[in-house]
Amino acid sequence: MSNVIKDLKQYADKIVQTGLVVGAGGNLSMRDGNIMYISPSGFDLQEIEDHQWVRVDIETGEILDNLKPSSEVLMHLECFRKRPDITAVLHAHPSYSVGVSSAGKDIPCQFPDFPAMIRNVSYLEYLIPTTEVLADAVAEVIPDTDVVVMRNHGVLTVGKSMKEAYFFMQIIEEAAKVYTISSTVGVPRILTEEECQALRNLSSEKYRSELLKESK
Repeated sequence: MSNVIKDLKQYADKIVQTGLVVGAGGNLSMRDGNIMYISPSGFDLQEIEDHQWVRVDIETGEILDNLKPSSEVLMHLECFRKRPDITAVLHAHPSYSVGVSSAGKDIPCQFPDFPAMIRNVSYLEYLIPTTEVLADAVAEVIPDTDVVVMRNHGVLTVGKSMKEAYFFMQIIEEAAKVYTISSTVGVPRILTEEECQALRNLSSEKYRSELLKESK
């Protein structure tokens, strides 16, 4: 089994087990040279066999296998085309992130990991999933961010490794959860920009960020 398939299987299991997707929702992909391996359409992510990850030529979009790729294939391709530095794309439907953003709110920084590990978050108003319109909108913002929150839809993260993309997904969902909880009991205290910048400058956080880029 190649490392790419191994990582895809590992994190497909994780996003289901941690409730980031339900049923056949969500999709993920990884780059291997000029080829993208992506989850097949309609499959429960935990039931994908090694040979069922669909290969797609990143430059041309040609599908190289018989199975149909995820319906969000265009969005994944645009991420790899716009970001030659990344190897992984993850799209899920985390409940708190969808809930907060669909209420017209941005997800604020309330604890150190969020600003220290995520450089910024882009928000897209609702666009019909699986369409070129959504793929084009993602293509516009992905050069400048690793996290895209789609209101009334879900979240897309990218990373130097699938480990990093998954961590970004965990952090944005935890931030949305913390905001939801704090909003029910009082007025949330949001970290200031000065506090966020100080966290980004910590050497310990920079070291941790580098570890996430390793595929293990």
